[in-house]
Amino acid sequence: MPESARNSDLEALLLAVIRRGAGASLPASEFDALARAVFTHQFACNPIYRAYCEARGKTPTSLDGWEDVPAVPTDAFKAAPLSCGDPAAAEVVFRTSGTTRGSERRGTHYMLDTSLYRAALRAGFRTYLLPEGRPMRICSLVPSFSEVPDSSLSFMIDDLVRAVGAAGSTFVLREGELDVAGFVAIAREAATHGEPILVAGTSFAFVHLLDALAADSTRIALPAGSRVMDTGGFKGRSRTIEKAELYRMIEEGLGVPATHIVNEYGMTEMSSQFYDGVAGRAAPAGAPRRHALPPWVRSVAVDPETLEPLPAGSPGVLRHVDLANLHSVMALQTADLGTVTDEGVELRGRAEGAEARGCSIAMDELLEVMRRG
Repeated sequence: MPESARNSDLEALLLAVIRRGAGASLPASEFDALARAVFTHQFACNPIYRAYCEARGKTPTSLDGWEDVPAVPTDAFKAAPLSCGDPAAAEVVFRTSGTTRGSERRGTHYMLDTSLYRAALRAGFRTYLLPEGRPMRICSLVPSFSEVPDSSLSFMIDDLVRAVGAAGSTFVLREGELDVAGFVAIAREAATHGEPILVAGTSFAFVHLLDALAADSTRIALPAGSRVMDTGGFKGRSRTIEKAELYRMIEEGLGVPATHIVNEYGMTEMSSQFYDGVAGRAAPAGAPRRHALPPWVRSVAVDPETLEPLPAGSPGVLRHVDLANLHSVMALQTADLGTVTDEGVELRGRAEGAEARGCSIAMDELLEVMRRG
């Protein structure tokens, strides 16, 4: 990537902020200054995004603050290469999971450089899943990145296994098959040595594992201190289970209490992740949970039709401003419903139909800009 497009000085500033840790604070004035700098960079280097901003009358000199940065709907990543450089030069390319519309409709995030992404995911994981500050053996129900080289989730787990996973960390979902016997062997070995382990996977993978264990009448009691990272994800599956029920199943099937189960919220189009508790101190089963924002991210709920920001605590569709998304677009308009308070984000599902009208209008505006360009 050309030095002018990469903006190494700004990247270094952002890396310094992220490396302070996900539990650190970032004053409002510092966040605003960094957001303005990121917007200036993206306006200069991302031609499709620049045209979209100009159509909305927003430029770096007219910006009132980070709240004023034009957000693109996440569906825009299905329609355009929203990149601050040559997409062909991307270090990795992440794609959303396939849909009924076919692979051509998959959202694509061109990661020109993964330095900020890696720093953000490691900072959050250490804060919320490894608060003791030491490595832990990771058992992944997510396939490795070598098997799914366009999956941001596989990239994330693969990087964490290498960066903070203790000896013996492994993947038990290989070539589309869950190695249940292999998982049982790992779990029993951990129990024998009293070694806590961390099991990471999608909600559906946990259901599959727990169903298989129940079918064989196999009971697992992972050592005290073991924990689970649940990444959600029943989209497109024929079977869904409420979170409270899933966590009850994990408690019964693996012996991991809800206080040690942490949900991770992320998306292909973002570089940062949110977590709804600290392992060992997460809210117990049935108690409300909110996902904490890392200091380099700001979120706001907006009106579903007008996309205007709502007062804190009001339900709306979520907009995230992620400084770690330096090389694409930092302001993302999702179709996720939720509320935002000083305590974090409370997720309330997906906006559908009329609830997503504002996102549809914003998408139409982007497509019109592309047509004219």
